[in-house]
Amino acid sequence: MSKDSHVDNPNGVGFFGLVGMVVSSCIGTGVFALTGQLANVASPGAALVAWVVCGLGFLMLALSLANIGSKRPDLDGACAYAEEGFGPFHGFISGWGYWLSAWLGNVGFGTMIAQVLGSDYCLGTIMPGVFSDPATGNPAVVGVIVVSLVLWGITFLVIRGVESAAAFNAIVMVIKIASILMFIAFSCFAFNAGVFTADFWGTAARNATIIAANGVELGSVANQVTQCILIMMWVFIGVEGASVMSGRAKRKSEVGSATIIGLIVLLTLYIGASVIPYGVVDYADLVAAPKPATITVFEQLAPGWGGAFISWAIIISVCGSWLSFTMLPAEVSSMMADHGLLPKSWGEVNAKGAPQMALIIVGALTEAFIIIATFAADAYTFAISMCTVTIVVTWAYAAAYQVKFSRERGETGQILIGILALVFQVVGVLFTGWGFLLLACLGYIPGFLFYRKALSESGQSMGKRQVICAVAIAILGIISIPMTFAGIIPVF
Repeated sequence: MSKDSHVDNPNGVGFFGLVGMVVSSCIGTGVFALTGQLANVASPGAALVAWVVCGLGFLMLALSLANIGSKRPDLDGACAYAEEGFGPFHGFISGWGYWLSAWLGNVGFGTMIAQVLGSDYCLGTIMPGVFSDPATGNPAVVGVIVVSLVLWGITFLVIRGVESAAAFNAIVMVIKIASILMFIAFSCFAFNAGVFTADFWGTAARNATIIAANGVELGSVANQVTQCILIMMWVFIGVEGASVMSGRAKRKSEVGSATIIGLIVLLTLYIGASVIPYGVVDYADLVAAPKPATITVFEQLAPGWGGAFISWAIIISVCGSWLSFTMLPAEVSSMMADHGLLPKSWGEVNAKGAPQMALIIVGALTEAFIIIATFAADAYTFAISMCTVTIVVTWAYAAAYQVKFSRERGETGQILIGILALVFQVVGVLFTGWGFLLLACLGYIPGFLFYRKALSESGQSMGKRQVICAVAIAILGIISIPMTFAGIIPVF
């Protein structure tokens, strides 16, 4: 079969299966935190505008991935697009960014588990302040210990050869969707238009006192929209997973339309879960609610059981996502080792077929960052911000390859889609997460050493341009250290 083949596969994945792939790949735990996160930076009107911007941006990216995936099924995932289009060094930059993102997401999962366990509707009632700091939501000492046990429990489970957990993940997905839909349904029933429109754009002078009391400064509508972008990008991580299915689609012509429908479903769920609560709870209460705010809102909607229900739904969802995000970085590093972008030892597997060394490295790094995150002003936001800016590197390379690939084929429409996807990713990060991107450069410093060793194993060495680029990235990372302690990069 040629690279450009569009031959249908009668036994492949159908239209609704492709839609499901888009939805299941993206929905993780971020949707449960959106309610409070957006309220802290934006009014309902600004949040809606931000959802439109993000929706269009990710639609362009998803269409780019679907196009490349259908026409180049020989390339094994989004990380390979950079290598194919721009060379091995760029393939390493893209793959290492994806690898960093995958395990940094686990830091966010761990932080959320501590927050939920410490809530008043879980174990926080009988052990207040034990699992998480009531003021910041960051994990406390006991919270770190519990999260660490979960981390290493999942790691050793995968090391023992648990490569597939389809039944467990299916159950988790049902719980996720059901709990989100229940939350949205209750919110719709209790929705009050007067509360929702009281300060639709966040500029009413009468709310200045409320905003100042909660330490929130919304600013202009444009500023509010900008502050939303990085938060919203987190919940679309996984959209690249849909492109993998294009090679197995029953009809490859349906990949694009399935992607559009899938994103509409996602946007409906995300907007419903994050914007409707503005019309359910007074703004001051929404901002002041302990993290994640979804628990407090649902308890108000369903007194006596709502908070506990959503708490355990979140914990189950986190465990499901954590299992997937533990296997993902190991798979990525193995793929990079196969491509000669990492030393061969990164791709070695044990008797159970699991990349043991890669998994232990990921576990150790996740453990370290969970401890580091406890010193951040907001551990969860810090973790998901780092996770997002690193995966944007992979997304941006994929969009750039879409432009190059489509230009070679003379496909003007696809070129435009790729340009829009690329601009959205680059501008989105530079405007909202440039500081975290500088911090992420620190993560590339040890990576370059591994890349250099991988080249030496095949009798090669880094070229002059590669060395200059690596040094520049390392310098940017080092510069981020004093900027962080000076407060220029808002971490502590």
